[in-house]
Amino acid sequence: MFTGIVEEIGSIESVSRGTESAKIKIKANKVLEDVKLGDSISTNGVCLTVTEFNKNSFVVDVMAETMRKSSLDSLKKGNKVNLERALRVGDRLGGHLVSGHIDGVGSVKDFKKEDNAIWITIEAPSNILKYIVLKGSISIDGVSLTVAYVDDGSFKVSIIPHTQDETILVKKNIGDKVNLECDMIGKYVERFLSFKEQKVSEKSKIDMNFLEKNGFL
Repeated sequence: MFTGIVEEIGSIESVSRGTESAKIKIKANKVLEDVKLGDSISTNGVCLTVTEFNKNSFVVDVMAETMRKSSLDSLKKGNKVNLERALRVGDRLGGHLVSGHIDGVGSVKDFKKEDNAIWITIEAPSNILKYIVLKGSISIDGVSLTVAYVDDGSFKVSIIPHTQDETILVKKNIGDKVNLECDMIGKYVERFLSFKEQKVSEKSKIDMNFLEKNGFL
């Protein structure tokens, strides 16, 4: 579990590709201060497990399903990535609850500067947009942000200077892919409302066939 508050911008040192999967080595500093094998580190919003590490880098294995469903398949040496260690019990929750299990991929449509902020417009598919609520929370490449506008094909967020400096969002190009994770509360609510319990028949199960089958007749 994460908060969506990026701790550090890392750099891709290498990407070793399998048939569908990949092994990625990432250069970092802060997120390695107390790292252990098996720890989770959010990389552009995707929860990944540390399989190797040294004092200035760590390695993760990315399965085929993650490569298919995220923007990690486009990473190459030298690319920058947003990094965050898993939330510890007792930490302040500065953003919102982020699982690191993304819902899908969107693309950058537009940047627009307004005074000290930068508006970013993200195009997203309908299966993601249905969970996006005005003034609700959204994770974009692992960054917790507030939705300031949403329509049938896109949504917008406004990025303050601190977020501009501490994440890679404003360094994106038009058309670049971004990993999106919607607020999990909405997904749970939808599941609860749409779930239909199997109706239990009020008709008694004890009938002549039951009695005969069980030796009562």
